[in-house]
Amino acid sequence: MIDPLKRRQLMGMVLFALIALVLLLVRLLPISPGAIPLPGPDLTLCLAFVWVLRRPEQVPVLLIAAVFMVEDIVLMRPPGLWAAVVVLGTEAARLREPRWREHPFMVEWGRVVLVFALMMLANRFMQAVAFLELPSFGQVFLQFLATAFAYPFVALATRWLLGLRRLAIAEAEIMRHR
Repeated sequence: MIDPLKRRQLMGMVLFALIALVLLLVRLLPISPGAIPLPGPDLTLCLAFVWVLRRPEQVPVLLIAAVFMVEDIVLMRPPGLWAAVVVLGTEAARLREPRWREHPFMVEWGRVVLVFALMMLANRFMQAVAFLELPSFGQVFLQFLATAFAYPFVALATRWLLGLRRLAIAEAEIMRHR
């Protein structure tokens, strides 16, 4: 028999990977062929941060790296660059999660948006250092804004649809002792 805590962790990992795969497939759909629409939010990035700040034990760093590496390859971005930036950003948030747990959602949202901005600047800087073709700053900034405004909706959707909520102090203590 598998331990209920371990089963919940494994189910969370599988669910995160499946949702990320569905979001990637939706991004690949030709919704409006020929037209160049405004850039949409990076919902997978929002999902990763929501999950790391709600249930950090369910999204290990290797899972995040694998999901974003697959996304890099499928979306024809520089392989591993965005995945590495996302890993650094999510791990920074994971380290601070116990301190952020007590704060209201608006504070969390502001901090996550700041991390998003730093991640997008780091990605752009690394692309410039590697002499890669840079996407227009306007497009990147619009995607940043869309991602920042999508974060609360992703957090709300994961709370209502998946029951993904913040760890209570008592739950965190129990998990820390295991």
